[in-house]
Amino acid sequence: MNQRMPTLLYIDDDDALARLVDRGLTRRGYRVVHAASGEEGLERIRRAGAEGSIDVVALDQYMPGLDGLETLEQIMAIPDAPPVVFVTASQDSSIAVTALKAGAADYLVKDVRGDFIPLLHVAAEGALRQAELQRARDEAEAEIHASRDRYAALAAERELLLREVNHRVGNSLQIIASLLHLQASSAAQEEVKAALTNAMGRVAAVAQVHRRLYTSQDLKSVVLNQYLDSLLEDLRRSAEGNRMSRLTLKAEPIEIDPDRAVAVGIIVNELVMNAVKYAYPDGAGPIHVELTSQGDDLLLSITDDGVGDNVKADPRSTGMGQRIVAAMASKLDASVERDPAHSGTRIVLKFGRMPASVGKTSTAAAS
Repeated sequence: MNQRMPTLLYIDDDDALARLVDRGLTRRGYRVVHAASGEEGLERIRRAGAEGSIDVVALDQYMPGLDGLETLEQIMAIPDAPPVVFVTASQDSSIAVTALKAGAADYLVKDVRGDFIPLLHVAAEGALRQAELQRARDEAEAEIHASRDRYAALAAERELLLREVNHRVGNSLQIIASLLHLQASSAAQEEVKAALTNAMGRVAAVAQVHRRLYTSQDLKSVVLNQYLDSLLEDLRRSAEGNRMSRLTLKAEPIEIDPDRAVAVGIIVNELVMNAVKYAYPDGAGPIHVELTSQGDDLLLSITDDGVGDNVKADPRSTGMGQRIVAAMASKLDASVERDPAHSGTRIVLKFGRMPASVGKTSTAAAS
């Protein structure tokens, strides 16, 4: 298929010189259209769609009516205007500077014999290449902006879907926790009641994370002090609530990812429930949950002032709580230690703010 010849619009009131430009550029593969004034040239550019496109303009400076600089200014105001090579017989460099500042792609000095025509051909070729590069740049920028808009729309849709998923999961888990609570309330055997209550607390710990994610502006992290506050409030309302009036929390506003927040919540649930059951055989007593930062690590402690090591072993205990704490501590890559200096029981977990690197050996241990 033959390639279309580029069209050059030559705007100059000198008809003889226009014929020289026509012959010279036609031999070099151009179709030349002549306009004898700035007004005629502007009209031809505006009619480009109906009469064939103009690829590049050669514009003379000195013409009756609109001069070259005035015509150039109006050309630049036309949408998708072709590039302009400014042509003048003047040696005044200030004209060149003015033309280039006004938007001309190039500038050259003409002569009456047409010796400048090879230079005009080179300038036209350069202007066309420059215009093509600019179009490609504009198209690339437009595509980048469109891609960013599409990405932003997809991200917003994904966030909405994740928020809805967390809402539904949180509601479903809360329903399960409520059902377990009802079943525990109606259970006749204390062992069954205790098992159901423990299961309810574990489900509620997970449900709280999803509720936090649904109401949070950030779906990638959970603020631990807010999460633990809600979790302990759930525990106060549980079947053992009459023994938790002195359950306290002291926590810094630390953010971690949701999966690790679930593990922290389940550990707190297990250790608090363990303290409720065994720390104060004769009634209720204080239980303190504390979360602090230590450099890149976090320290979580659950403390009571109860009987400590003097607690009697419960023959009904299955050890499930200890296994759950050990499993969740392993998920956090956390160390779990009992404070031997504390008169009651104080369990301290130490773990990183971020997940451990792949291959790192877990230091988790059950108390």
